[in-house]
Amino acid sequence: MTALGQVPIDDQHEFVMFNGYASSSSCGYCKGRSTRTSERFNYYSHATSISPEFYQKLINRCWRRSGTLIYRPNQRSMCCPHYTIRTDTKTFAIKKDQRQVINKFNKFILGEQFITEEARLNPRSKAEAKKRDNEFVLTERIHEAERDRLKTASTPAHTLVVTLEKDHFTEEKFEVYNNYQMVVHKDEPDSRTKDGFKQFLCNSPIRRGTVVDDDGRKRKVGSFHQCYRIDGKLVAIGVLDLLPDCVSSVYFLYHESIHKHAPGKLAALRELAFAEEEGYRWWYPGYYIHDCPKMKYKADYQPLGMLDPVSLKWNALDSTTLKLLDKKSFVSLSLESQSTPPADEDDDLIAPSAPPIAKPSETTTGGASDSDSDFASQSLFESNMPGITSLEEFADIDLDHIAVRLRRAPRLFQLCDLVDWESSDVSDGTSLKSLVAEMVAAMGPDCIDDICLDLA
Repeated sequence: MTALGQVPIDDQHEFVMFNGYASSSSCGYCKGRSTRTSERFNYYSHATSISPEFYQKLINRCWRRSGTLIYRPNQRSMCCPHYTIRTDTKTFAIKKDQRQVINKFNKFILGEQFITEEARLNPRSKAEAKKRDNEFVLTERIHEAERDRLKTASTPAHTLVVTLEKDHFTEEKFEVYNNYQMVVHKDEPDSRTKDGFKQFLCNSPIRRGTVVDDDGRKRKVGSFHQCYRIDGKLVAIGVLDLLPDCVSSVYFLYHESIHKHAPGKLAALRELAFAEEEGYRWWYPGYYIHDCPKMKYKADYQPLGMLDPVSLKWNALDSTTLKLLDKKSFVSLSLESQSTPPADEDDDLIAPSAPPIAKPSETTTGGASDSDSDFASQSLFESNMPGITSLEEFADIDLDHIAVRLRRAPRLFQLCDLVDWESSDVSDGTSLKSLVAEMVAAMGPDCIDDICLDLA
């Protein structure tokens, strides 16, 4: 056997395991009401331990995570296509209604009496007042009501403290989660468990650390909870993945007591301000689903880029793109720019020259869901998922030397060391070689030197 030697799990590899390409039986967005298709295909993997750099590569290939489950949607075969979007923190242009949300919340925290007292004791000069009226600096206003930013002896109506904490479980955090899922999502008690909260929003597989810019500036990377406390009580949590060049928003939850303050908008603006202050170029607000009313707010944080699922290049999510999304569910601007129109211009789901959707098999994938009956699986290479490596291209791709971690083995090995690896065929959808090839096709062949198949 060709052992790689004993390599620490935290250092040199991205520990992942394939689940497969499958369709879920239910959609949390349209609740099955979509008339386009009943299918909702994703490629699923599990991550045991991955670097922030690797996960950033994945989200730039349409991936996202839910706990340790990482997945890539097939925008061509979904009732509610998911598009990766991001905002440039250097050019973000705040809108009037967004400014108003911040101003109203700051006024609530500080209180009329505090504001009046401050105006009397520490009045602004005419120049300062004029500048404040004409300029709105997000990175200043977002902190205006925080306790540690108040340089005065006066006492505000409320105390606001915002902290960045490790994504560990606490009873205090679970209470907010339980209230949010009950009030906002109407979840039943058996769906609001501590284990579910831990699995979904705590103990991320992304390793925490620090990156250093060329100029010596340091930034945190890894998964964190941005915690909001008013008068000592935890009222909201932003679950964030801090990656080398971006802040990726995983989930935001809040207690019903602050619903009237538009906490979702406040959190988005605070995350944008945090990204700008700390030197992260981009803010990723999660997938954009055009037909989902709850997702419409994401289009307000302009300028936005949308990742083309075919070319994996970024394009502007502007009025032109939004109009296209009004007309068709699957949009690829690289395909739109081609001179040859689709064979069937009324077909929103199948792009030009895309292969037909293969009929799901009767088998199910293991591990993609707690209930195998919730998923119907098929081969990724028989699908029409955009932007992946084709089966034919694997004739020139070496999978043999991908690292593999075996149960109770003190060292890492290579896939070519496994029994029957050499005799298996990448075109055989049931073979280990084919399953590994599917994962590489979805992640990108440039991941081969980094990943370690975690069979432990």
